[in-house]
Amino acid sequence: MPRRLFVVAFTVFAALGLVAPLSAFACASSGYTYAGVFGAERASGVGATLTALSAPEVIGGHVAAWVGVGGPGMGPNGSDEWIQVGLSAFPGTGVSNLYYEVTRPGAEPTYHEIETGIMPGMIRKVMVAEVRGKPGAWQVWVDGKPASEPIFLPGSHRAWLPVVTAESWGGGLKPVCNSYSYRFDQVRIARDIGAGWHKLVRGTSFQDPGYRLLFQGAGRFLADRVESGSTKSLRQTFSLSR
Repeated sequence: MPRRLFVVAFTVFAALGLVAPLSAFACASSGYTYAGVFGAERASGVGATLTALSAPEVIGGHVAAWVGVGGPGMGPNGSDEWIQVGLSAFPGTGVSNLYYEVTRPGAEPTYHEIETGIMPGMIRKVMVAEVRGKPGAWQVWVDGKPASEPIFLPGSHRAWLPVVTAESWGGGLKPVCNSYSYRFDQVRIARDIGAGWHKLVRGTSFQDPGYRLLFQGAGRFLADRVESGSTKSLRQTFSLSR
């Protein structure tokens, strides 16, 4: 990757909290690890169908698969600001929950549970999108129906790159290896409010040690734990045929 693009990408990863030590090779972490993509252009909406292909195995913290925009330090005056929707799982359950999370400038993240007891193989179509006629107001959608009221996020109109990713958080105490296997399908973005939706075919993919991202065509990929061996941190641009 050219140095300028690497610096830009690294800045985005750092802002999103997606930077992991490049020298690490195992999945064990007490913090956050990721396997996913972000788009090459700013968007007013991002969506996908999400499926947990197997029961998540969470030793500590949580795992998740989500779509969203924004991130730490990406709001006004460097504040934290984001919105995301997806599947989450916690220790001792083996099933997933459908949730959305919002962080407004100067406030703590708020976690909203939409549905519980989602078994492996069950599909949910999710998206976050700006509301027509209300730039900067975002709404969560699930299976084609609104799942939240419009949520105003100052300075957010077409300000952020869309993110589609799997995530593991180790709980913050001791390193753990949480396991997941998620399928992301029909990954799409809207470039502006009211614009048509298009497959996400250009951007940057990332995977942290112990996890992998596997493209299966335009707008479709798998993210899972590597059960044998290990993987390095990878950050690379991609461009797929529609």
